[in-house]
Amino acid sequence: MPPPAQCNVTPAPPARETSAFLEINRLHVEARRLAGDSRRSLDAALSAAWRAGQLLIAEKARIRRRAGQGAWLGWLETRFHGGVRTAQRYMQLARRADTPGALRGLGLRQAYLRLGIPISSKTSGEDRRVRPPKLPPIVTLAARLTRLLRRQARLGMDIQFPDDLRVLHSQLAILLKNTGTDTAV
Repeated sequence: MPPPAQCNVTPAPPARETSAFLEINRLHVEARRLAGDSRRSLDAALSAAWRAGQLLIAEKARIRRRAGQGAWLGWLETRFHGGVRTAQRYMQLARRADTPGALRGLGLRQAYLRLGIPISSKTSGEDRRVRPPKLPPIVTLAARLTRLLRRQARLGMDIQFPDDLRVLHSQLAILLKNTGTDTAV
């Protein structure tokens, strides 16, 4: 009988280590699958935005031919479910990239940045305009009165003040007289 063959078998790890290795490998496979899905999703989003940009460019030309220059924004605001800035970015993407494949693997924001297309920050809402705070009525009255007084001084003649400014003017005149200010009001 021949001698038994030598086996170089390492002993099996304990069950706890085996389950950890199985979980690590399962998560590795899951991460690779999700990364592939993510790349495909990014490419699909880029292709959709690029194609939408092409269609928007064609539609803009058609609307301008039929209805004139001013009709485009009205059409866009009533028909397009995105914002005006989004439509502009889609059109710039279509103009600046020959094919969406040239930007494969990039997200929309990354593609916009690479092509030099301006984007708004993630924290600010799209298409929001920053408006200065509304000033209190007394400030606007004071500004109006100041303009009228400057005009009066420039023209060298008395100006009839509107009713709302007449009261403010008379109160300021009394205050300036009481403080001894030499300014003619």
